Order: sequence, then structure tokens, then C-alpha cells
Amino acid sequence: MVRPQKSRLVTIDPRINYFKPRGVPMVDLEQNQLTVDELEALRLADLLGMSHEEAGKQMEVSRATFGRIIENARKTVADALIHGKAINVEGGNYKRVDPTAIRVFLCDGDHCQNRWKEPPGTGRPEKCPSCGHQEFHRIVEKG
Repeated sequence: MVRPQKSRLVTIDPRINYFKPRGVPMVDLEQNQLTVDELEALRLADLLGMSHEEAGKQMEVSRATFGRIIENARKTVADALIHGKAINVEGGNYKRVDPTAIRVFLCDGDHCQNRWKEPPGTGRPEKCPSCGHQEFHRIVEKG
């Protein structure tokens, strides 16, 4: 039985979601789909230069999962560039979070369940400030 896929946290809001080769009519183009979480992975790794470990923490996925996301994103973009295909950015399993919002975390430690806030721009905390447990997750609160 396959484990359900966890939503990836993204801060990117792709207002431009379609790219195509110049001078080629739409009817003549094949199209590749790049998901929003794949676009976020490209932003974190290739634009911001984050390691897979750092970027995985930012998206709240494991390093290995981030590696699979970025590998698929790069393959999709390379195929489109090399073979003259359009890229449509949409879909994926993600939750969009406001990068300027106060971030709220919940500790997964035994019996702790501490909830705390971190200001934007401070990076992902390393451990729960209450019990020191390193397993916690970000809570996406509705505004």
C-alpha cells in the first residue's frame, strides 16, 4: 500500500504560468507540465542555491523527497528547452504559505505538543524550544 503524499510548503505564487518557444504557434506545440511544488524546488535549489537538505526543510519534505522533486523538475524543463515544448505550471500537492507571515510550529515530541511562533526570515528552527525534540512541523493557519 502506497503512503499518502504529504503537501509540500511553497512560498512561490506563479503569476506567469505558461512558457512557450517564441515564433511557434500554440497548435504546433507539445506541452510539458511543471507542478507548483516542482517550480518551488527549482527556485530554492537553482535560483537561491539551497542544499537539498535546506530546501527539503523549507518545503517540509525529506532530503530524498526533495531530490526526487528537483530531479523531475529539471528533467521536465530540460525536455521542454531541448525539444521546443511549452511549459505549463499548475497542479501538484502543495500548500501555499505567505513568506512574510509569522510561522507557527507544532512539536511532534512525546507528550510535548508545544506550539510556538517564529518571525519570518529566521529560517527553520532546529528544535522545539520546550523539549529540544527535532521532529516538528509547520502549521498552515488560515488568515
